[in-house]
Amino acid sequence: MSNTLTPSFDGGVFLGAAPAATTGLVEVSGVSKSYGGIEVLHNVTLTVQPGEVVALLGPSGSGKSTLLRTINHLESVDRGTVTIDGTYIGYERRGDRLYELHEREVLRRRTQIGMVFQNFNLFPHLTAIENIIEAPVALKRATRAEAIEQAKTLLSRVGLADKAGHYPRQLSGGQQQRVAIARALALKPKVLLFDEPTSALDPELVGEVLDVIRDLARVGTTLIIVTHEIGFAREVANRVVFLDKGHVLEQGTPGQVLGTPSHPRTQEFLRKVLA
Repeated sequence: MSNTLTPSFDGGVFLGAAPAATTGLVEVSGVSKSYGGIEVLHNVTLTVQPGEVVALLGPSGSGKSTLLRTINHLESVDRGTVTIDGTYIGYERRGDRLYELHEREVLRRRTQIGMVFQNFNLFPHLTAIENIIEAPVALKRATRAEAIEQAKTLLSRVGLADKAGHYPRQLSGGQQQRVAIARALALKPKVLLFDEPTSALDPELVGEVLDVIRDLARVGTTLIIVTHEIGFAREVANRVVFLDKGHVLEQGTPGQVLGTPSHPRTQEFLRKVLA
């Protein structure tokens, strides 16, 4: 399958303080995507710098989750391009065209990008530590012993050192989401994508997950977060991007977009969610 290039280029596991990030550059150029004739992304162009934290805001159906899924090629694009540090995830360039890669190569490249879903997506028949070691061992990134040691470190990092042997059904929603974050970190991705990571949690469990994401933001991981947590976006994001009906309507610092939004649709959205 080929995809005509129509770009618009003008338009590790971190365990302590980290230097300025040098990898994790995300470039989305002129991306459009339709389902059944309905366009859900329209000519979206967005650049996320290494180590930057970007919050994607907008009403339901605005295209936020679809945009995330195009970044790691869980969704192919109809037009445009997406690269991580200059590399296509689902395609390779031959001349002036892009050709879709075989699934094995897509999976290999996708390991550069960790994704945390709103419903956790843990394997129910595996313990917490088994969920975390599954990918590094299967992809031969580590021996089983090495992966277990790394997983123990990651579980400690997310405050779950004592839950290694627990199955997902034995964990709260917040604990499951923290295991999911540890699992995403196990392959040392350049970029982490969060698709409404707290939307499936009871209100009292939201804070424990946001604390882990705050920690990741502090140590220089490139993060792209779809969220409805306006206060969290204001606190942790370097940039806020507002989407509506598949269009990027406004972007800027949290102070600009959340404090003094310029687009009438952004103003209307914030009035409703902050009421």
